[in-house]
Amino acid sequence: MAISKSVNNKKQLHHHSYISVPSEIINSLSSANLQSLVDTPKKTAAVSKVSNFNKLKIICKNPRVWFLLLFLCGFLFMLRVYKFDPFGVYPCGNLEKKDDSKVGLTSVVKTDQSAVKIDPFVGKIDEKDEEKSGFWEQPDGLGYKPCLDFSNEYKKASVEILKDRTKYLVVVVSGGMNQQRNQIVDAVVIARILGATLVVPILQVNVIWGDESEFSDIFDVEHFKGTLADDVRVISSLPSNHLMSRPVEEKHTPLHVSPQWIRSRYLRRMRREGVLLLRGLDSRLSKDLPSDLQKLRCKVAFHALRFAPPIVELGNKLTERMRSKGPYLALHLRMEKDVWVRTGCLPGLSSKYDQIIYNERKLRPELLTSRSNMTYHDRKLAGLCPLNALEVTRLLKALGAPKNARIFWAGGDPLGGKEALLPLMKEYPNFYNKEDLALPGELDRFANKASLMAALDYIVSENSDVFMPSHGGNMGHAIQGHRAYAGHKKTITPNKRQMLSYFLNSSLPEAEFNKIIFDLHRDSLGQPVVRTSKSGRDVTKYPIPECMRNDTLVQRVL
Repeated sequence: MAISKSVNNKKQLHHHSYISVPSEIINSLSSANLQSLVDTPKKTAAVSKVSNFNKLKIICKNPRVWFLLLFLCGFLFMLRVYKFDPFGVYPCGNLEKKDDSKVGLTSVVKTDQSAVKIDPFVGKIDEKDEEKSGFWEQPDGLGYKPCLDFSNEYKKASVEILKDRTKYLVVVVSGGMNQQRNQIVDAVVIARILGATLVVPILQVNVIWGDESEFSDIFDVEHFKGTLADDVRVISSLPSNHLMSRPVEEKHTPLHVSPQWIRSRYLRRMRREGVLLLRGLDSRLSKDLPSDLQKLRCKVAFHALRFAPPIVELGNKLTERMRSKGPYLALHLRMEKDVWVRTGCLPGLSSKYDQIIYNERKLRPELLTSRSNMTYHDRKLAGLCPLNALEVTRLLKALGAPKNARIFWAGGDPLGGKEALLPLMKEYPNFYNKEDLALPGELDRFANKASLMAALDYIVSENSDVFMPSHGGNMGHAIQGHRAYAGHKKTITPNKRQMLSYFLNSSLPEAEFNKIIFDLHRDSLGQPVVRTSKSGRDVTKYPIPECMRNDTLVQRVL
């Protein structure tokens, strides 16, 4: 009974509980507010449900709503069928949604725990001066993104090409690492044109540097095969039944041949013999190919040709060491002895070094690649000579490079050694190459391997905030195209033909000189450029419009 009484007392307490509220608050409430306090939650929810149901009935009776729903369903179904991903890295949905344009050569850059202080002789950097400089500003990419949308005809043809086991293409590529890259790109395209299986390219021993590196030493073979699995069948070696056969060898392919020429020249012989051997593919294939083959060129250059893991790992470490204190500039300097000999130019250091070049050119006139009827002065004014260190320094100052800018320089040993680099080192003391950045022993496995050393230069240069070559060439062109494909990162192209006359005018005040040079380069900072069908304009240097697209109608035509 005691328990029962206690319960009853609790019930009574609940029935007689009150809340004391000041009269001012009661007077301030409207009747609607008071009613909402009186209504129970269940009652309010019930009324709300009825109201919402009535609204839904009215909406459903509207034919416009049904039309909109049908349109949305149809649109979503279409996106699913065509596998369109408007937010993917590849807006055309043609490749994996993995951004191989960046990892294709350098993989994902990880923080380097072994990074060391690389600036022992320079005082503390003024970060405010760094931020004020507009030198690091990137060009407007106008929304261009990689887009390798191969046609349905190309995809249908792939089925039969990948099944074929009767035709094999063997290629031998020559030259430096970047020259070999260009030939490998064209080797893949030629294999596609012939519908043949490509044997992993053979790298000819470099007679200048004595580099005996093989394909697998420089590039990731399995990645190369896998990336091209839908385009060309790639194998590591010939099948045993073809090892003893004598392949059809072609040594004298003309320059800039068309796909039709390739088929008419090789296809019948290849079907008969089974194996075709090609050498020296540099510039043999036309720069102007059907759209699908141009896209294949981009796929090989920007996605398939990834460097071997040891190169990628060290290249990323060097990149992180350069970036540890902020943005950096990469210079590709062409000041080696053989460059001055081949271009017919002089280094401008002293009469001693000029005489060395004269003597070498006299002994080996076949090395001269420029026009032999032009004088050194004429070549200089025509923009055919590499910039020396003093000219690079003046150009960078005119373009606004801050004195504390960190600079990575790529390239071989310059004629004259450090003396040739003094103007740059004096103006920009934060000046490093891969030997300066590497820890003891890190470069040992790459010693006497010019191609592997060039690959390290490529990675650090491609990853830079700003890139500038002192002279045109395979590496400069390859990095320019790669940086364009990666989002049009700032790439300065020296306008040598127009600027060098001002360099030679010693009476021009520095302020006026800087303004003139700056204005000459406003449109040479890596902005999107549309490749037109001109001979020599490689799609891997100018990937627009075949390999990149945007929704902007404003385009600058080359």
